[in-house]
Amino acid sequence: MDTINTIDDFLQVLDENPKWVEALRARLLSRQLIELPEKFAQFIEATDKRFEMLDKRFERLEQRLDRFIEATDKRFENLETRVQSIQNDVSILKDAQVQNATRIQSIQNDLGMLKGAHARNAAIGEAPHIAQDMGFNWTKNLSQKNLWDLTKISDTSGIPTNELRSFHRADLIMEATGREGETCYIAVEISFTVNGRDTTRAVRNAGFLTKFTGKPAYAAVVGLRRDDRVQDSIESGQVFWYQLPMEVLQAE
Repeated sequence: MDTINTIDDFLQVLDENPKWVEALRARLLSRQLIELPEKFAQFIEATDKRFEMLDKRFERLEQRLDRFIEATDKRFENLETRVQSIQNDVSILKDAQVQNATRIQSIQNDLGMLKGAHARNAAIGEAPHIAQDMGFNWTKNLSQKNLWDLTKISDTSGIPTNELRSFHRADLIMEATGREGETCYIAVEISFTVNGRDTTRAVRNAGFLTKFTGKPAYAAVVGLRRDDRVQDSIESGQVFWYQLPMEVLQAE
């Protein structure tokens, strides 16, 4: 083309001469703009590499996190197993403790019964001394049959059955005489350690003896030791306290 009259002619010339396009671009655009596509491509490439690196790092982090979570889960499983084992052991220990406490209580109850029976046997042998310390002369110990016979000929109406049965099973009932030779009775309750229950029964049984015989009757409690709560009953004279000598409780 020899002449350029229109824009189309100009564009046709550029299409036919690529070098002219580069020259025109260099004349119209700054170097920064010319280099921008290349730099943008480099930026994209670098960004892609960085994202690839970040992806790899996140992948490694995810793997480490997964391993951490897995290890933590295993630790918790082991911990739960240990806790369950400890709980089982504690439960076994508690059961054993309850069983031991029950056995100990049973042994203590048996020992209490044995001690009470031993004290009762020793106190029966001390009957003359008990009566003498109370100012009386011992005559005899009444048997359970004597007590049955006594209640058979007496008016027992109004006396609860359990109290009458307790009277029949009294630890010791003595017949004695006073200074003038008059007959009287002594109701004795015996325990290794005397308590308020013993004083109550002794006083009640003494009242029954007076009711059934018309004779004076006195209450006494006998034991190796006494509860402090029975002190008032002793000091008031409601019951007489006789302490068993240690030697009568010792095996020969």
